[in-house]
Amino acid sequence: MNIAVVGLSHKTAPVNVREQLSIPEPQIEGAIAHLLSYPHLEEVAILSTCNRLEIYLVTVEAQPGIREVTQFLSESSQLPLAELRPHLFTLLHDDAIMHLMRVAAGLDSLVLGEGQILAQVKQTHKLGQQYKGIGRILNRLFKQALTAGKRVRTETSIGTGAVSISSAAVELVQMKVQDMSDYRVAIVGAGKMSRLLVQHLLSKGANHISIINRSLKRSQELAGQFREADLNLCPLSEMMAVVANSDIVFTSTGATEPILDRAKLETTLAPNQSLMLVDISVPRNVAADVTELPGIQAFNVDDLKAVVAQNYESRRQMAQEAEVLLEEEVEAFDVWWRSLETVPTINCLRDKIEGIREQELEKALSRLGSEFAEKHQEVIEALTRGIVNKILHDPMVQLRSQQDIEARRRAMQTLQTLFNLDPEAISGQQYS
Repeated sequence: MNIAVVGLSHKTAPVNVREQLSIPEPQIEGAIAHLLSYPHLEEVAILSTCNRLEIYLVTVEAQPGIREVTQFLSESSQLPLAELRPHLFTLLHDDAIMHLMRVAAGLDSLVLGEGQILAQVKQTHKLGQQYKGIGRILNRLFKQALTAGKRVRTETSIGTGAVSISSAAVELVQMKVQDMSDYRVAIVGAGKMSRLLVQHLLSKGANHISIINRSLKRSQELAGQFREADLNLCPLSEMMAVVANSDIVFTSTGATEPILDRAKLETTLAPNQSLMLVDISVPRNVAADVTELPGIQAFNVDDLKAVVAQNYESRRQMAQEAEVLLEEEVEAFDVWWRSLETVPTINCLRDKIEGIREQELEKALSRLGSEFAEKHQEVIEALTRGIVNKILHDPMVQLRSQQDIEARRRAMQTLQTLFNLDPEAISGQQYS
């Protein structure tokens, strides 16, 4: 079996490409089912965020499996392979394993050390299990990556004061306007990113904040976390009126098409009205044509890189500390991975011993007579099963824990010879 990852990120693709590859959560189930229909893909997991789309796969043959994932990405995004390939990266086994560890730890994020990615990796793991894309190997890999991400955040200071995409967006605006208290701010959306926007806006002195959202209940839940602030809650139907009455608008929704474009603004805003739009969504909520209007400034996630660069140096040393922890987690996964080589031999040995136990138990019960056998069969069954388990326990533990590859292989060959195990039965065992 081979582990690989195929994908793109803020490092390899601009936002207009990333939004074409984005897979919203409601479409994850169908995407996993589609990927598993390919002949070379055994397991798949899809990590889709505003800054990356990565497909982790387990395949018997790496190159055909990678080609199938690449074809899927081309078809789902409707981008020809020639246009898509320059933006894709492919990593195999050790590199793929370390990459997921770094992603979970926030070391591959646009904002170094940001915390939200760990929850996104956890959700990827959950959905992959729910939709039967994640099997034994990816399950172990994602669990190890989540452990790595938690360790980095608890054993280093990289997450201390680390900015999120939301706080970087607020910092970007503050660089343009200085005193936030003088500006009317609107936020379209009421999810986690919007909650962080409110938190950072309040810390920068903003005091005229409107929340626009389809669900009033969701807006009220958000406002309930900031009872000291007088947030103005508005339904989506009033979005354009609120936008027209604002100086700065942040957008953070799950919409797959732009919710603000030139046509909408042109019919709503006063001639030459000044407005700053900050879109932190992927796919983008704000169409590129809004900048054709005079007085409009528009920024998206790719424009945050200058802000993020200012915060990078202070956390680079912390990132080096984190890399040491990640190496330990990669090694822990590799120990487990190498032990998989022993699974077919162990399973075959257990099957053979279990077959002998059942045959001998059947003979013994027939000799004891039906009345005695029916009365005591459960006890005798437990006795024989317990003896078999205890005999097999130490050899199996020693075989799995042997880290010297050649020594482990010699031990497996010895077991196969001593117990006359069938090579065809061993090769037919599955890693599941």
